[in-house]
Amino acid sequence: MKNVKKWIIAVILVIVAIVGMSIKVYLTAMEPVKAAEKQAIKLAGNKVKFSEVNDFHIYNGLETVNVIEGKNKQGQKIIVWVPEKTKKVFVKKANSGLTKEQAIQKLADEKNPEKIISVRLGMEKNIPLWEIYYRSKDNLINYYYVDFETGEWLKQIENL
Repeated sequence: MKNVKKWIIAVILVIVAIVGMSIKVYLTAMEPVKAAEKQAIKLAGNKVKFSEVNDFHIYNGLETVNVIEGKNKQGQKIIVWVPEKTKKVFVKKANSGLTKEQAIQKLADEKNPEKIISVRLGMEKNIPLWEIYYRSKDNLINYYYVDFETGEWLKQIENL
């Protein structure tokens, strides 16, 4: 009975150590993202005042672009793109372009996606865009890019 208790305690200690190390690794990995978010919000603050920030992500296309989604002081939904290199801030009202659902519909009208994996905002050559990552019928990976403002197809990468 004593040996069983020792084993149980040992297993619990190992599990606690693994969980603790996993949390530490995760927090360390997130530090650069949090720093990029803080800097992007600070830079965007010169053009727009946020009442809230709902989402932040880093888009890695032809260039790295920080994308912030939130609301301004007037309560309007806004999207801000901040390219890493130029630090030039692009601000658009969310209703001035396609919604996520409209971008997906644009893809569905032109292609026949089997499964949409992700849809996110990005920017390439100073053009705000939607990047749609999806799988086709043959389980091939595809990317489809739609202009945020006009809804025009920009480019696609197919059959990876």
